[in-house]
Amino acid sequence: MTAAGAPRGCSRREFLAYASIFGWLPFFRPKHVSVAGGRFRILRNGSSSRRYLVIHGNEESARQVLIAHMRAHEGTAFVVEGGSRNVAIEGGQIDPNRMFSRVGAEANLRKLNPDWTTDRVNQALGVLDRGREKLVRGLMPPDDGLIVALHNNSENYSVKDEQPISDAASIREPDNPHAFFLCTDPEDFRRLSTSPYNVVFQQHAPPQDDGSLSRLAAVRSVRYVNLETAIGHSARQKEMLDWLEWNLP
Repeated sequence: MTAAGAPRGCSRREFLAYASIFGWLPFFRPKHVSVAGGRFRILRNGSSSRRYLVIHGNEESARQVLIAHMRAHEGTAFVVEGGSRNVAIEGGQIDPNRMFSRVGAEANLRKLNPDWTTDRVNQALGVLDRGREKLVRGLMPPDDGLIVALHNNSENYSVKDEQPISDAASIREPDNPHAFFLCTDPEDFRRLSTSPYNVVFQQHAPPQDDGSLSRLAAVRSVRYVNLETAIGHSARQKEMLDWLEWNLP
């Protein structure tokens, strides 16, 4: 036997089998996961059931806030690499927050690549079908776990866009509509609505499948919170993330 407990001279496959039995596999956990041209760095701290995500490469404030957050809080974070909002796929592009379903991905591929033929769209969809579930498995938390997605928005999007399609809302900062939480769990909404921040609650998946992670979470009845602030508002995003960390179980 080796010092670690595995037999001397065992093959790599045998070694991994021993590792899975004796609990060594965390040492071999991947540091990245890729879907099409989207590559996500995986940051781990402890064994918390929380999952975090920054999915758009041009939302640098969210990226820096989450990276700093992971140094002090437990959970697993997926942080997209690169500086563009969209990611490459088969010579074209797709919004990575539209690839969590085939229907949503197809609509987005046709929108962003208007010159593509149906065959080319189907080829790209095949790439996504083969790679999507690996990312989804990583993002989906254990039972009663939580996904927190950090986003930065521009003047074209705010909580006012979400209110008409939400089940409930708590608007504490009407003059700051670009900073808000969007959640899918009623108890999370109850807790978040006691915060000094804007919150909207969307329990049911919208009928239109846009391929977003929030819709997938709603379909699977997974707790999900989207934390939005305007681009460059790092201090506000950190403040809101800290409030969530201390007040949501």
